[in-house]
Amino acid sequence: MGRIGVDLYPLKTGVPLAEADTFGKFLGGSPTNVAVAASRLGRRTAVITRTGADPFGAYLRSELRGFGVDDRWAGEVDRWPTPVTFCEIFPPDHFPLYFYRLPKAPDLDIRPEEVDRDAVRAARVFWMTGTGLSAEPSRSATLAALEARSESGPAAPEARSGSGPARATVFDLDWRPTLWEGPPQPWYGRALALATVAVGNAEECEIATGESDPHAAARALLAAGVELAVVKRGPLGVLAADRGGAVVEVPPVPVTVVNGLGAGDAFGGALVHGLLAGWDLERILRYANAAGAIVASRLACGAAMPFPAEVEEVLARAAGV
Repeated sequence: MGRIGVDLYPLKTGVPLAEADTFGKFLGGSPTNVAVAASRLGRRTAVITRTGADPFGAYLRSELRGFGVDDRWAGEVDRWPTPVTFCEIFPPDHFPLYFYRLPKAPDLDIRPEEVDRDAVRAARVFWMTGTGLSAEPSRSATLAALEARSESGPAAPEARSGSGPARATVFDLDWRPTLWEGPPQPWYGRALALATVAVGNAEECEIATGESDPHAAARALLAAGVELAVVKRGPLGVLAADRGGAVVEVPPVPVTVVNGLGAGDAFGGALVHGLLAGWDLERILRYANAAGAIVASRLACGAAMPFPAEVEEVLARAAGV
């Protein structure tokens, strides 16, 4: 549930926007990319979002269907245009984003009464993001969806070893400061109390918890209410801790970076896939790292999400097989 838009990337890397003259057009928006990533890995996915009633909105819904993502809850809003996002691409680690979401993005106009609570309750995994909490009425709609999840019984999000599929409510911290008008912490706290999994990079986890040390941040996320905390550390790999006391750290997969945007979304889709498969935590993190590395080596986001065979090939290569 959450953000969607059109990503416009220069087709040449290392070129500032002021000098770029050719762009590629792609489906974008973090939770939408996560849905695409999980679909590529064989999962049935849908996204609750809104576009403008314009050609870009039609393009995005067509792309969703093409990627196998159910678009029945991707409605139109007459009042606002479909947002676009430009990116400058300076590998390996500088990818400035320029969001054009004013006067308001349609995905922030989702209203509580529009949320299909039955569908939200029925989903084995529900994924929402911090951006969805940044403004009304999306904030109330997102919290209503989280409350519907909490009404559907106890969840079991932690990774397991062959004990059956998980059920999870995932809060992707997704801190985008330019999209907020006030402090996010009160709303992050409410969402963490209703979620069962929290995932974010080191900066996002610090925003949510006030803790800069990844281990301390993971403990703080668990204390806030989730059962599984995942801290993405970029070139330092990933750390995860669960309520049962397990702490797992996995190194990154070496890759030549083309565009780091979307790597975290590929990680998220693979995380969902691994949770649903009931894999142990280390296996999930290694698989998700590999998926993220593949997307980092490609230009696009949604269209770059890997298929299972591609992830397995990267894992085999990393293992020296």
